Amino acid sequence: MDLEGKVALVTGGARRLGRAFVLALAQTGMDVVVHYGHAQQAARETVTLAQELGVRAVALQADLQDTDAVHRLVDQAVESLGPPHVLVNNAAIFEPGTLQDTTLDNWSRHFRVNLRAPFLLMQRFAAVTPGKGKIVNITDWRALYPGRRYLAYTLTKAALITLTQIAARELAPRIQVNALALGAVLPPPDEDERYLERLVQRFPAQRPARIAEVTDALLFLLRNDYVTGEVLLVDGGAHLVHG
Repeated sequence: MDLEGKVALVTGGARRLGRAFVLALAQTGMDVVVHYGHAQQAARETVTLAQELGVRAVALQADLQDTDAVHRLVDQAVESLGPPHVLVNNAAIFEPGTLQDTTLDNWSRHFRVNLRAPFLLMQRFAAVTPGKGKIVNITDWRALYPGRRYLAYTLTKAALITLTQIAARELAPRIQVNALALGAVLPPPDEDERYLERLVQRFPAQRPARIAEVTDALLFLLRNDYVTGEVLLVDGGAHLVHG
């Protein structure tokens, strides 16, 4: 797909990796809808940065735990910039919980945000996107090689991979659906760089991913018109030493 002049919707696009995805798309000439949940100021800053690259950009708020808000998000994107050609399901929550201590609230919030919202967005996106479309779901290497501590998160990301593969078949050939399974890129909001340094020591790459390495992977999946149903691991080899 030639990305220039097309419209992309990025959930969780206000900060961290979401902002990096937005700006990478803007650099290709794509107009971008920056979804945010609570980070209004960060979303405005991201919109400004994208506009400085010469594209149209808007920020739209939606609580992804609210089904009606999720449905409205795509329609508001259409009203703001036109029907999106690209959907990047990036927004997610990442909270610890083992088999023994995961609460029903923890479980339910993960499933609402990390799985139900992408499912609903994919449904609506498929209904409105003009012609060819692309969906990229952001998941995690843990989804393929589950460990401990993040039960609900890991389950939702594993289910998102299965949803990606089902959608790739059902929406073909008009819409390609792929997933990026990421490894260590940024520390969690409540951690610092030492968290990553400890984490990556046992991985073959022995370093976190550079932001450009992750955004380049996203752009590959969007530009390539023959790859669909793929789970592209960008994890520095973390999957080779799982467990």
